[in-house]
Amino acid sequence: MQRARILIAKIGLDGHDRGSRIVATYLRDAGMEVVYTGPWQRIEQVVRASIDEDIDVIGISTLANDYVLIPELLEALAAAGAADIPVIVGGIVPLEDERRLLELGVRQVFHPGATRQTIVDAVQRLAAQAAAARPLRGELTA
Repeated sequence: MQRARILIAKIGLDGHDRGSRIVATYLRDAGMEVVYTGPWQRIEQVVRASIDEDIDVIGISTLANDYVLIPELLEALAAAGAADIPVIVGGIVPLEDERRLLELGVRQVFHPGATRQTIVDAVQRLAAQAAAARPLRGELTA
């Protein structure tokens, strides 16, 4: 079984990336391959990197209301044929907005105080589900 590949990104103008770097370290230490794009990413950059890097799960960190861009990210992933890549969100997200994100297809929202093990377990589960649902990497599809 291949190691899970996770992309951690911040979209929009929020430059506070300490939390995303900590989560990237948690996932790396748990044995996952982490692609960390850093802050100030545009939607199309996240989509392109996720496809190019054959990512299993996309993690978006938000602190300053940038989660409002998530619907645009989900639409861009679908338009690129990558709607099967699970998206998770971590950071400051009001509960009413969390419900909306989950309805749109975000797989999980982590709030401040989520434990390392909770995050690692959820990402491993989502990565395994994503890997099982698509052809093996490098396998040609018709």
